[in-house]
Amino acid sequence: MEQDIQILDGLKGDYPKRARYEKILYKQYYYFIDEGSRKYNLNNEDSFSAYSDSILSAIHNIVNERFDGRSSLKTYLYQIFSNKCIDLIRKNTTNKQQVHKTMPVADALNQFPDSTKGIIEGLITNELRASIRKQLDAIGEKCRELLLMFEDGLTDKEIAEILSYNTPAVVKTTRLRCLDKLRGKIFG
Repeated sequence: MEQDIQILDGLKGDYPKRARYEKILYKQYYYFIDEGSRKYNLNNEDSFSAYSDSILSAIHNIVNERFDGRSSLKTYLYQIFSNKCIDLIRKNTTNKQQVHKTMPVADALNQFPDSTKGIIEGLITNELRASIRKQLDAIGEKCRELLLMFEDGLTDKEIAEILSYNTPAVVKTTRLRCLDKLRGKIFG
């Protein structure tokens, strides 16, 4: 409990202190990611995303005095993490069911002659590119810049240095969120 008090006080401190305690909190329960993969049968990327979102939610709640301390910090964080994992499972299950209700594009295209199939594929590609360009502008400059850098082949570490993020892990989390935003705008 003493360590919980230190972390809670640190998160409510000035920026350098808060940043230090955010990293401590992040590293302390990093093993939740493996547990999410094992217990909820999530892939590592989804489990990592749930963990990162949980840390951000917990920090937000602590800073805004929404954590009342009736449980340990670990219990509180694990409950948030567990809920995020369940949300991902529901989202993935719902999306998979919707996919099975449609005909795959490749099957639909195979019903057309080759010359028509080429034209339709070109139209789909052009439409998708235009939509992605439009939606990149809609998700915000920071996300747009980060995603374009990643698309250009820069690593998370290089992006972290260029855009002044704390760590490559923060870049990865931000990138995944930006991709979710983009997917939501495109397929929304």
